[in-house]
Amino acid sequence: MFVSVVIPALNDAAMLARCLTSLAQQRRVPDEIVVVDNGSTDDTRAVAEAAGARVIWEPIRGIPRASAAGYDAARGELIARIDADSVCPPEWLERAIAAFDADPDLAVISGSGEFYDAGPLKRRLGKSWWVGGLYWSMTIYLGHAPIFGSNFAMRRAVWNELAPEVHREEVDIHDDLDLSLHIKPWMAVRYDPDLVVGISARPFDTWTGFTRRLSWIIPTLRNHWPDDSPWARRSARRRFAEQRDHVA
Repeated sequence: MFVSVVIPALNDAAMLARCLTSLAQQRRVPDEIVVVDNGSTDDTRAVAEAAGARVIWEPIRGIPRASAAGYDAARGELIARIDADSVCPPEWLERAIAAFDADPDLAVISGSGEFYDAGPLKRRLGKSWWVGGLYWSMTIYLGHAPIFGSNFAMRRAVWNELAPEVHREEVDIHDDLDLSLHIKPWMAVRYDPDLVVGISARPFDTWTGFTRRLSWIIPTLRNHWPDDSPWARRSARRRFAEQRDHVA
């Protein structure tokens, strides 16, 4: 299986170097790494190229646009996504690939994250409240596990189907939640709590940074309302299950 890892980056040279080092130390190294330079003015591009990554230039800033550009450019039949500040343990990619090898129907696998640059209290709050709380609440809303943008992998066929639909032109939305909302009833999404990467707590160093990310949730959900309301999503999944069972 040819595997691509996509990393959107904006002025992330130092953290990207650490991220790319962790990818080089994988037990199963990726076949290609696609770094999307989203208009950096630092050494992000040079760091990526020095590590052997393929660099895509996306001058219009915004994580939704940058991540989509990376998925478009990726050549793998499996596309994994992490952030420039993600640090992956050596078994990360191997574990993700094994899940797809074991289940031909699996469309997306998503893992979790743990802060590596925060004190004990912030690490606990981040894991239980921010990451854990969003997984819990969005699983109820979506009817399936949400996709965590700092740590997931999907089949190329999934992106081919969803690429024309995602809201890539908007800035103040969560691209991973938007992708989750576009998931079709026939696409199986699995959450693996043991698929963990290190993530930076820097977005939460200030109250402004924290509230800014919270404020992106409502616009993301509003883009899909009412067609992707919780009851509409459950109804669509129920109809699909009934049709599948009838054919079987």
